Amino acid sequence: MKLWQKNYTVDQQIEAFTVGQDRELDSLLAPYDILGSLAHIRMLEKIGLLTADEQAALAAALRRLYGKAETGELEIEAGVEDIHSQVELMLTRELGEAGKKIHAGRSRNDQVLVDLRLFFRAELQQIAELGVQLFRTLTELAQQHKNVLLPGYTHFQAAMPSSFGLWFGAYAESLVDDMNLLQAVYHNINRNPLGSAAGYGTSFPLDRRLTTELLGFQDLNYNVVHAQMGRGKSELFLSYALASVAHTLGKLASDVVLYVSQNFAFLSFPDELTTGSSIMPHKKNPDVFELIRARCNLLQSLPAQVSQLTGSLPSGYHRDFQLLKEAVFPAIQYLKDCLAMLNHALPQARVNPYILEDERYQYLFSVEAVNELVLQGLPFRDAYQRVGQQIADGSFSPPETIRHTHEGSIGNLCLEEIGRKMEAVMKGFPFERVRAAIDRLLGWT
Repeated sequence: MKLWQKNYTVDQQIEAFTVGQDRELDSLLAPYDILGSLAHIRMLEKIGLLTADEQAALAAALRRLYGKAETGELEIEAGVEDIHSQVELMLTRELGEAGKKIHAGRSRNDQVLVDLRLFFRAELQQIAELGVQLFRTLTELAQQHKNVLLPGYTHFQAAMPSSFGLWFGAYAESLVDDMNLLQAVYHNINRNPLGSAAGYGTSFPLDRRLTTELLGFQDLNYNVVHAQMGRGKSELFLSYALASVAHTLGKLASDVVLYVSQNFAFLSFPDELTTGSSIMPHKKNPDVFELIRARCNLLQSLPAQVSQLTGSLPSGYHRDFQLLKEAVFPAIQYLKDCLAMLNHALPQARVNPYILEDERYQYLFSVEAVNELVLQGLPFRDAYQRVGQQIADGSFSPPETIRHTHEGSIGNLCLEEIGRKMEAVMKGFPFERVRAAIDRLLGWT
C-alpha cells in the first residue's frame, strides 16, 4: 500500500531499490508520525475538513496506535511502503472514510519533516541529559582528585605540572561548549514545517499556528519553500552538534587509552571493564575506550557525509534526502551509546597518586623555578637562561611546591563557576514546555 498508489504496479526491482531501508528506519519515527497526525486532525476539524465526531474517533485510534508505537508493537506490514502509509491504512481499516481524510492539507514531504523534527528534538534531549550526567561525573572526579598531580604534555613531551582536577575539569567545561551548540541546534529544529505540504503550500485554509502550539514547537518555519529546504539543513546542523560532542568524548577516550598503558600508568580500571588477549595472559585491554574513540572519529565525519549528500541539490524535495536517515539515525545511537558507556565506566577510574615521584618528571617544574626567580626580581629572560643552564649542567633542583592560584589553574579549578555555566545552558532548553504540550496532545493532562 502506497499513499501515491495509482492503477499500475511498480517494477519490483525499482521498488526495492527506492524503498531501501526506509521501512526499518521508519519504525523509529512511528510515535512522532502519530503525534503529527494528532495535531493535524485537530487543525482539520477547526477548519471544517473533519467533523467533531470524526476527529474524536481518529484521535482515540491514534492514541491507541501511539501506545503500540511506544512499546514497539506497531509494525510496518509487508507491502506497505512507510510509516505514514501504515498509520493511514490502520485508521482506514478501523474507521473507514474518516481514515482516508487525514492526509488532506499535507504531503508526505511535510509529514516526514514534522516526524524528523519531533524525533530529533527528543533525541537531542536524551543526548543533553546524558551529557549533563557525564558532566557531573567529571566535575565530581575533578573535585575528588584535585590535589593529585600528573604531567602535562605538549608535542608528546613532558611539559608542565597538571592535575587530575584540571584534566577531568577540562572535559567537563568542554561539555558545556558542546551543550551550548546542542541547544542552538535544538532551537533551530524546534520549528514547525507542517503545512508546507510538498514545499509550496496548499489552497486549504490551514491554521499552522495551531499545530505549532499543539506540538510544542517554539515557532513556525513560515516560508513554505524554506520549510522544505530544512530537509538536509536540519540534519547538517544536527551533525555538527553530534560531531562536537564526539570531539570531546573521542579526545577523552584517547587520553584514557594512553594513560592506562604500562608506560604511563596514570589510570587504571577494574578488570571487569577490560578485555584480554587470546595469546598473552597478562593483557588487560581498554577496548571500550578504543571503540569510543573510533565511534567518535566516525561521528566527526558525519557533517561531511551529510553535506556531500545534500550540498549540490537545488530547492524542492529530492529522493536523495532518504539516505540521510541511513547516516544520521545510527550516528545518534552511536553517540548515546558512547555517553552511556562513559557514564558507566569513568566513575570506576582509579588514579595513580604517585606519578610525579618518578625522576623523569623533575623537569616539569622548570617553569616553576623560572617563575620563582622572576618573583624575586630577576627579569624573565635572565631567569629562563639561568634555569636552562642548570638543566644543561645537571644542577637543576625542582621546587618542592607549586603555587597556581589564578582562575582555572591547578589551585583554583573554578568548578562551581563551570557548574553554573552548565546550569544556565540547560535552562535554555524548553524541555518541560515541550513535554507539557505533548502530554496535552495525547490527552494525558
